[in-house]
Amino acid sequence: MTAPFQRARSDEQRALRRTAILDTAAVMLTEMPVARVSLNELSRRAGLAKSNVLRYFESREAVLLELLDTGSREWLRQLGDTLTAAVDNDASAGERGDRVAAALATSLGARPVLCDLISAQAAVLEHNVSPRVAAEHKRAALRNAAALARQVREHLRELSEDDAMRFATAAVMVTGAVWSHAQPSAAMLAAYEADASLASLRLDFTATLRQLLGTLLAGLLTRPSSAAPE
Repeated sequence: MTAPFQRARSDEQRALRRTAILDTAAVMLTEMPVARVSLNELSRRAGLAKSNVLRYFESREAVLLELLDTGSREWLRQLGDTLTAAVDNDASAGERGDRVAAALATSLGARPVLCDLISAQAAVLEHNVSPRVAAEHKRAALRNAAALARQVREHLRELSEDDAMRFATAAVMVTGAVWSHAQPSAAMLAAYEADASLASLRLDFTATLRQLLGTLLAGLLTRPSSAAPE
């Protein structure tokens, strides 16, 4: 039974309640995919009525967008050390590009919740939010893309700032697409097992993402945007 709602009286109390809601949603995401996280269940687990959760977040999607930003920033904070350990800056540009792609793919593969949120971003999470929340989300996404671009350029100085940013934004889109296709339904899994000719369509997330990110980087290194025809 939901406890009686007690209005938060101070900024500190409001911040604590927002954090509690976010923490509850974060735990739920370790137990179920984004698609199954409902506002009703979030409210129940947080010990609040749904209307009270909506005092702090305008929708389920607003909660999940904030968790997407938090997860992205946590990943980026650890990515610098990951890239430094993986990439030999004395190697050729092609080798460094392959190493960067492998490190990105492996580090994202270790964060299934973040990948699930990324995959739901455009089609689900950016809907049912106000223009204010949408703008805040996009500003955060741009900051995170810029941070990724800077980290990639530390190991691939051959990339211009613009091309590094192009890669960063494309990498996010590719991650979401590959994650969606690498999470087949029970029916698709049964089809793959029943028909060997379909086996090649079953994607390994990390291997596929590594290949696609490597291809993106190879293309940018070989034919930078400044060399493209008008």
